[in-house]
Amino acid sequence: MKNYLVTTDFSTEYLNGLIESALKIKSGEVRNKPLDGKSIALVFFNPSLRTRASMQVGIYELGGNAVILEPGGTSWTLEHRDGVVMDGNKTEHLAEFVRVLERYVSAIGVRTFAELKDWETERTDPILNAFAKYATVPIINLESAMHHPCQSMADMMTIREKLGAGRKKVLMTWAWHPKPLPMAVPDSFALAAAQFGHDLRIVHPKGYELDDALIAEIEKQSAANGGSVEFTNDVHSAFDDVEVVYAKSWGGKQFYGDTDKDIEFRTGLRNDWIVDEQKMARTNNASFMHCLPVRRNVIVTDGVIDSANSVVIDEAENRLHIQKAIMSELIK
Repeated sequence: MKNYLVTTDFSTEYLNGLIESALKIKSGEVRNKPLDGKSIALVFFNPSLRTRASMQVGIYELGGNAVILEPGGTSWTLEHRDGVVMDGNKTEHLAEFVRVLERYVSAIGVRTFAELKDWETERTDPILNAFAKYATVPIINLESAMHHPCQSMADMMTIREKLGAGRKKVLMTWAWHPKPLPMAVPDSFALAAAQFGHDLRIVHPKGYELDDALIAEIEKQSAANGGSVEFTNDVHSAFDDVEVVYAKSWGGKQFYGDTDKDIEFRTGLRNDWIVDEQKMARTNNASFMHCLPVRRNVIVTDGVIDSANSVVIDEAENRLHIQKAIMSELIK
């Protein structure tokens, strides 16, 4: 296990093992300090609460030291493209940044959001993959343009913890948001749900389809692991009989580079595309999940997120435990 970039780099058996390890860490059964005397770099191109705090605390609890860098803030601005003439606003190339940094640390975590400007470029995760190209130490994806595998594993851990092992009926629903957001969280949640063999239903308005290649991989993983995948545009019937409701907004790939057009297109979707008590009443007493941060009474009503069925805080806590399990495996 060199890098942790996307869950499909690993077998379902291996991912199950990570969850088992995380549950033992959470219970206190395992208290090892595999990072004793080691440092981990955390490179944040974008803001963070849960990722930054859980990684920093996790590294400390594993006996290590976190080195936090913010390109353009606490470190130099970074260029990732090959062959570029660096006469603009970028000060240092990743080729030097990564190879110097890895002389100091045992792994590098990277958080770099999609800019929502160029779909064909961003779907290739260029910045994350540039880190992986130049590094000889493990790279951990702390959310990239297309994936958030630490979040999706915390999600799978939470489903296991709350509902038990085995196949569940899981709904991932698009929700209205005043502006387009990246696809990393829905991409990774859908992939992980398929890998764990859940019956996955994805509901979104027409125009907000996920990447075609990603959908093909979701269907492949689902078939290989005994689950099912269903797509629908009916935001009401989609909730029928499911055991988990995962809400997330994302931007339409057809609108990449034109935020105003996306905002205009979604204007009429606001009233229907919210998770409320009426929709949750159609479920099989479903747990409500969201990666946070969440806009209350936009994505989800107060009544749902504050209900006994809401597991968003447990889900956030599990980021700490699953990331400790991942780091323990990465850095022997």
